[in-house]
Amino acid sequence: MDLQYSTEQMQLRESVERFVREEYGFTRRRQLAASEAGHDERCWQRYADFGWLAVPFREEDGGIGGDATDTGIVMEGVGRGLLLEPYLANVVLAGGMLSALGGKGQKAEWLQPMMAGERKLALAYAEADARYELAFCATRATKTGDRYLIDGKKTLVYGGGVADAFVVIVRTSGESADPQGLTALLVPAGTAGLSQRRYATHDGNRAAELTFQSVSVAASQVLGEEGQAFAALERVIDQAIAAVASEAVGAMAALVDMTLDYLKTRSQFGRPIGTNQALQHRMVDMYIALDEARSMALYGALMLVEPDAAKRRKALSATKIEIDRTARLVGQEAVQLHGAMGVTEELAVGHYFKRLSMIGVSFGDMSWHLQRHGQVA
Repeated sequence: MDLQYSTEQMQLRESVERFVREEYGFTRRRQLAASEAGHDERCWQRYADFGWLAVPFREEDGGIGGDATDTGIVMEGVGRGLLLEPYLANVVLAGGMLSALGGKGQKAEWLQPMMAGERKLALAYAEADARYELAFCATRATKTGDRYLIDGKKTLVYGGGVADAFVVIVRTSGESADPQGLTALLVPAGTAGLSQRRYATHDGNRAAELTFQSVSVAASQVLGEEGQAFAALERVIDQAIAAVASEAVGAMAALVDMTLDYLKTRSQFGRPIGTNQALQHRMVDMYIALDEARSMALYGALMLVEPDAAKRRKALSATKIEIDRTARLVGQEAVQLHGAMGVTEELAVGHYFKRLSMIGVSFGDMSWHLQRHGQVA
C-alpha cells in the first residue's frame, strides 16, 4: 500500500499550511474567540474558495470527490492553527449525513450552498442522557398527515449557533435506546417552536442546545427512509472520530514545535534549558507520541472504507484510544516544560491543551471506547 501523499494532496496540505501561517495568527484567533460569532466569515468564504468545504463529497453532488485522508489533511491544518470556523460541524457531521441520505433536491438546496460557503449546517444528535450511545434518542417526531411534529431537546450541537439548518436525529418508532426507528429530518433554523441556547465551549469553539416544542416539519424534509438513519449516523460519527484524530495530530505537532523552540531559547544558569538531558528525554517522548498519533490517525482514516461495521467500529475505537493517550501526554508535557506560563491565556500552549482535552471527550472518551473496543470480537 502506497502511503505517500499524491501531488494533489501535497497541494491541499500546502494551501492549508500557508493559510494558517499567513492569515491565522494566535492573537487574531483569541480576538475571534471573544467575538459574538466566534469565527471569521471572511475566512469561511476562503475555505469555500480553496475548495476545502467540498473535499469529501462526490463529484456528482458538486464536490471534489476526496476521501478521508484528504479530509484529514484539512483537519490537521485546523488543529495546527486552532481554527475556529465550524468545519467539523458542516463538512464532516451535517454534510456527511446529507451526503449519505439526502436526495438530489435536498442536496441542491442545502449541501451545494454549504460547499459554496453560502449556508451553514449542523448535526443535532446528542442528548443529555445518552452517555455517547448513538442509539439513544428521546426526541420524538410524530407523523400527522404530510408533516412531522418534533418534541424534545438536543445538546452539544457543534456550530449550532450559526447554522441555517439542522440535521436532527429524531425517534419515529421504538424505545429510547433502540437503534431502529431513528429518522433524520432537515429543520431550518427559525422554524416556529425551535429555540436555541448558544454558548462557548471550554476550548473557544461554539455549540448550542436546541429545544423542540411541537416543531412542524414537512415529510419531504426526511433524509433517506423513515426509521433507518442509525447506520448512516454511526458511519458519520466514525468519520468524525477520524477527523478529530487528524486535528489532534495537527495540534500536537504545533505543541512539539513550540516546546522545542522554548527549550532552545529559555536559559537558566547561563545555558539553554534544552541542554538538560532529562528535558531532552521528555522531548523525545513527545516526538514518539506524535508519530504514534499520526500513524493511528492515518489508520483510522483508511479503515473508514471497511464495509464491516463491527470491524470499522473496533478500528476507530482503537484510533480514539491512542489519540487520547498521546494527546494527554503531549499536552501535559508541553504545559509542564513551559512552566507556569503554560496555562496562561496569553500563551498559545494552554489553548492547544484545552482543544486536545475537548477532543478527548468528543464522540466517546477513552473509557467508553475501551469498553466498545473490548465488546467487538
